[in-house]
Amino acid sequence: MKLSELKASEKGIIVKVFGRGAFRKRIIEMGFIKGKPVEIVHNAPLKDPIIYKIMDYEVSLRRKEATLVEIVSESEIKKIQESQDNKHLTVENDEWYEEAIQRSKVIQVALVGNPNSGKTSLFNIASGSKERVGNYSGVTVDAKEGVFKYKGYTFKLIDLPGTYSLTAYSPEELYVRKQISNGNPDIIINVVSASNLERNLYLTTQLIDMDVPMVIALNMYDELEASGATFDYDMLSILIGSSIVPTVSKTGKGIEQLFDKVISTYEGENPVERHIHIHYGEVLEQAIAEVSRELKKNDLTEKIPPRFISIKLLENDNEIEKYANKFPNAREILEARNKEAQKVLSFLKEDCETAFTDKRYGFIDGALKETYREGKKDILKTTRMIDFFVTHKYWGYPIFFLFMFLMFEGTFILGEYPKEWLEDLVKLISGTVENMMPEGALKALIATGIIGGVGNVLVFLPYIVILYLFISFMEDSGYMARAAFIMDKFMHKIGLHGKSFIPLVMGFGCNVPAIMATRTIESRNSRLITILISPLMSCSARLPVYILFVGVFFSKYQGFILLLLYITGIMLAAITSRLLKKFLIKEDDIPFVMELPPYRLPTAKAIFHHMWGKASQYMKKMGGI
Repeated sequence: MKLSELKASEKGIIVKVFGRGAFRKRIIEMGFIKGKPVEIVHNAPLKDPIIYKIMDYEVSLRRKEATLVEIVSESEIKKIQESQDNKHLTVENDEWYEEAIQRSKVIQVALVGNPNSGKTSLFNIASGSKERVGNYSGVTVDAKEGVFKYKGYTFKLIDLPGTYSLTAYSPEELYVRKQISNGNPDIIINVVSASNLERNLYLTTQLIDMDVPMVIALNMYDELEASGATFDYDMLSILIGSSIVPTVSKTGKGIEQLFDKVISTYEGENPVERHIHIHYGEVLEQAIAEVSRELKKNDLTEKIPPRFISIKLLENDNEIEKYANKFPNAREILEARNKEAQKVLSFLKEDCETAFTDKRYGFIDGALKETYREGKKDILKTTRMIDFFVTHKYWGYPIFFLFMFLMFEGTFILGEYPKEWLEDLVKLISGTVENMMPEGALKALIATGIIGGVGNVLVFLPYIVILYLFISFMEDSGYMARAAFIMDKFMHKIGLHGKSFIPLVMGFGCNVPAIMATRTIESRNSRLITILISPLMSCSARLPVYILFVGVFFSKYQGFILLLLYITGIMLAAITSRLLKKFLIKEDDIPFVMELPPYRLPTAKAIFHHMWGKASQYMKKMGGI
């Protein structure tokens, strides 16, 4: 519970202190550290602030500040003790103290990083989870949670959506920012791709502005070493005040060292950990100071630093502007923002957003000049060679449709044998039950209804698994992003964005995650159209029905007819999209901006997890009531 919830005359033991910056430093210096007993002396006449007794002296805290201190109260411990028939409890009781210490060893860790940085792979290997990993932007469209224990600590790991920045441009960016500011993670693990440092570190600079306790996972470090590059990450750690640990998430290399740093940072024992301010130049710093001066006239929450709010206001961030409008002096804050933004424009000849971006990249460039030397090996040579063929203006489309045809034809050819085995198994089980049971309704229910009904659907499982094998390989290898690239013009013709292609292809597996994946599309109207036409994509639930009818009526051309059924759905989706765009949902065109990651050979483990996850979902739905 929070210290602000402690009742009068009740005692508690401190578990941990949230908050950042000067407040956290000051309150810890005042003795609010884990394991220390604290109690309420009395409230002010208006119930705020509150006087607490700690370490034999009294200290006053506002109720808002007390919410940032987590405690174990006497009443909580009594409930535990009563269940153990031990009602003799005092503040000095060892078990109470141990409970507080044990709770203090629960660390909330949020994983934040760019798409394609290997963030979800790191989450999977650390937590043992089997979350989906895809090599294109937007696979993780919601926060995933995992729990694991290491060196006596319990880590609650949260895998946040991949995002390039903390500007509220897409739902992912806004979601990540809210989770960092309101979710109270103890530590942020910023996952940075070692093969693309300059772009990935841009997000790091914004996390520095948010003043969050952070450890950086320098992921895919094997690719950096393979290129022959050298990187003094220890020096960069000192420059930015956050530890950097090289990791290779697909093999697990460096994961233990990463969480060792998380523990030392959490316990305040990391000598590298310190807060820095990125200096944006005299003009921008003056603008930040003026806006901050107006902001600090209010009772600000400790969750979002005034400096970060000021920067975002100057960048015309709509969500932060809504936040600022809640203050009594909102008009003065926005007037100061407008005045300073105009000064920046007149002095620097560019708007604040552009100026801040330039300065962040300037900071990154300067830091990398001190610490990074490029290698002589071109690790993207293979990627460029493959892209020459798969994104070619003449060969790209035939290759794409060839992949689609091979996927569907291979689904039938490879799936036929296990399908026959399963059919024989179902017949054997059904026959055994019929021979053992007497005639009657119960026999009909079990043999014909349950075994026959479920068995007739179970036989299509091999087709589902093999289809996902192909889809998983295309996603994890990076080809799916190329498919979106070459299909953008076609998608544009039917009134959609190129990024809509990825959710629509996911719809071939299941329409529900396909609709969820539309959150990667920045435009609200494009998202809405994609959501509305996604059910026209033939999902895996329809595959058994297709296979049944295709097998009965078109035994000689099964693969071709199945592909034709899928194409029919795609054509209907295209027509529907065009009609919606023309008559109901209109908007201006938005730019097509999407990262094309390097090709990577998918691991068998990742593909197996993907196939098993989908197969288990299918079997659960099929075998339910």
